[in-house]
Amino acid sequence: MLEHEHSHTPTGPNRRDLLRSAALAGAGAGVAAFGPLSVTPTFAGGAGHSAGRWDPDPAGPQFTLAIMPDTQFLYWGSQNSINSAPQEESFRYIIDSDDDNIVFMAHLGDLTQDADATSFQAVGKAFDLLDSHGVAYSVLAGNHDVSGDDTRGTTPYLQTMGPQRFRCSKTFAGADATGYNTAHIFRAGGREWLLLALDWRMSAPGFAWANKFIKDHPGLPVIVTTHDLVGSPYDDNVYPYESGDPENNAILSGYGQQLWDGLIDNNDQIFLTINGHYWPPGRTTRKNAAGNDVHLHITNYQNRYFGGAAMLRLYHFDLARGVIDVETVAPYFLAQDPELRSPLAAQHLRLTTPVDQFSMPLDLEKRFPASVRPARPSGMLVVPGTLAYWRFDNGGVSGSPVTAGQTVRDRSGRGNDLTVAAVAGSAAEALTWSGDHHPDQPAHASLRFTGGRNPLHGGYLTTGAKAPLNAETFNRGYTIEAFLKIPLDWDAGNNAWMSVLTRRGRSGDAGKSGKNADPKEPLAGLNISNNGREPQFNFYPLNQTYPTTNWGHGLFEEVWWHVAVVNDGKHTTMYVEGSPVVDNPSTLSVGIASLGLPWLFGGHEYAGAVDNVFHGWIGDVRIVNRPLPVDQFMIGK
Repeated sequence: MLEHEHSHTPTGPNRRDLLRSAALAGAGAGVAAFGPLSVTPTFAGGAGHSAGRWDPDPAGPQFTLAIMPDTQFLYWGSQNSINSAPQEESFRYIIDSDDDNIVFMAHLGDLTQDADATSFQAVGKAFDLLDSHGVAYSVLAGNHDVSGDDTRGTTPYLQTMGPQRFRCSKTFAGADATGYNTAHIFRAGGREWLLLALDWRMSAPGFAWANKFIKDHPGLPVIVTTHDLVGSPYDDNVYPYESGDPENNAILSGYGQQLWDGLIDNNDQIFLTINGHYWPPGRTTRKNAAGNDVHLHITNYQNRYFGGAAMLRLYHFDLARGVIDVETVAPYFLAQDPELRSPLAAQHLRLTTPVDQFSMPLDLEKRFPASVRPARPSGMLVVPGTLAYWRFDNGGVSGSPVTAGQTVRDRSGRGNDLTVAAVAGSAAEALTWSGDHHPDQPAHASLRFTGGRNPLHGGYLTTGAKAPLNAETFNRGYTIEAFLKIPLDWDAGNNAWMSVLTRRGRSGDAGKSGKNADPKEPLAGLNISNNGREPQFNFYPLNQTYPTTNWGHGLFEEVWWHVAVVNDGKHTTMYVEGSPVVDNPSTLSVGIASLGLPWLFGGHEYAGAVDNVFHGWIGDVRIVNRPLPVDQFMIGK
């Protein structure tokens, strides 16, 4: 539907607090308590409210992209009608919404109704709130902000919201020669995302710039924001909107077809486009030239009560589920005292029709596989105090057997080489070279073990009888790290209590006894339990006769994991993927007892004999004679 030219009369100033608490009050309560229409809304926060600190988490798998469509009816300076309060309230919502983890905000254009300098002066002042809190955002020009294409030259929009505004922004990545087309790269979900904010009418040089910018940043998922791309083929004459199929109720506009042909179709990195301009909201999905989905969305609420009140369309990315959950909220109305909220404000707290609240798939790893960290040479990993460092990138072809008697050299130079051994009768393929590896692993290789019990079978490795590591007691602390992956066919009956590393020697022979002690178990072992594949580090310290045991959480199968145990000379802490686990005992634990016997790599010992062999993959393993901080782990950046 084409835009219309009506405005809404603004009301008084706003302040807010505790938006989510206010949202819990139902629409009925707001209607029952409402007084005359001329009453200025009262805000929950009072006049002294100020926004908090914007500090999103760039690494978590759940994050939010906030979209603000056409706010033109709030800024009509030539008619002496300016009300920045709704927009400022939405900005405070973005700053304060820690639970949503809002990492970026994009405005879709039509910041003003009249492109007047007085309107843009007010717009600029409102956006100062975002700037003062360091919020990452983008803007673009709509047809009510400018005329013609992006070669138009200077305008109040460009003077107020041009590239110079982003000179201190950490996410601003560049602009074309006109300044009307900008690029922004933000970090979320542990990776970078490229968002293009494109003028409502790009010229040929503008198209060339956008295409080149994408090609200069290969691998980044791209979101295109612009003012005019798709429109809704249905009307807003009834509500809730009768929109047919809510998954397919948008069509390309004339200019949108130009954008599709000249930019979107042949750039497979573009997976989502969002535009305003038209209403009611709608969406559709088209296949690009590569055969992949591009989601095309309209979001615009200027036709709604209070000109849309600077509503926010929130795209909640959940990379763990492979889904984007979309909702639409009105912070300006949410902030008002529920007892004084007007009937129409109460109806617009959250829009929940199928065109305003929905979910969409996002198969990120399939379409945008995470870039693999380059392999790092051994010398970078042999830090001071390294006693042993084993890696498998100088072995045989992936899938080929590691033969009995073959040696894996200790890259630390300390002489703790590993020699291959096998349970009698095991197949030649029980231990093979592999090119599989953790994405942050220094060496891009591993060993594939196919061991287990019932009957005992498999290949493993062992240090030599005179290896220096055998006698090491670590009385000043240590760091032991390993990369591992458990396959889907792991079975608790056959594979539980398999070990990545085992220090041979029965604890009873070392004089150990007491609570939780088993005289037949080895002196130390980094094991995988029978209950949900939990990593366990069980060891007998020098200073006590009974063991200390650290426990991690269940490890998913078919996922590479980094596990580390760090002892600071007094206490031992287990980490999984650089994160401390919950069960780290406070027991004073100095060093690791030793009988001077070899270490097993991929083998577990009980009563002095190998009783289980690892089933899965083991990558780099490093042992250091001092505690390392997390940022110095092998996964450290």
